Amino acid sequence: MHIVLVEPEIPGNTGNISRLCAATKCDLHLVRPLGFSTDDRYLKRAGLDYWHLVKVHYHDSFAEVEQALVGHNFYFNTTKAAKFYNEVSYDPEAVLVFGKETAGLPESLLAKNRERCVRIPMQSEARSLNLSNAVAIVAYEALRQQGYSGLC
Repeated sequence: MHIVLVEPEIPGNTGNISRLCAATKCDLHLVRPLGFSTDDRYLKRAGLDYWHLVKVHYHDSFAEVEQALVGHNFYFNTTKAAKFYNEVSYDPEAVLVFGKETAGLPESLLAKNRERCVRIPMQSEARSLNLSNAVAIVAYEALRQQGYSGLC
């Protein structure tokens, strides 16, 4: 499975997500610009000593991600979707796409992919969840659907 972060801004979130990727064997794709240096101590601390277990791919645009993962099923996570994240069937090579912490995914990307947009249910007064929490929720649902294949 693949987790894509489009222009992440907070090193601690990306570090937490990298740790999740290490534990779940998911590839991590980071789309520039990043809101931090990859040498950031908060990024490294949040990822702890798991960095060697993570396959990290850097991309200069989302179009590069699409080219690298052509033929894969993409799911765009947004608070603006009608469909819940657990109402779709994820395959082992699913691509879970998340936007930056302050703005989410670009509207142009969402508009092109409305049928592949999903959301996590929450009360209407809440703007959004923390990015690393949202990634964990959706990733573990996808893994659950696959019977946690390859995990013990």
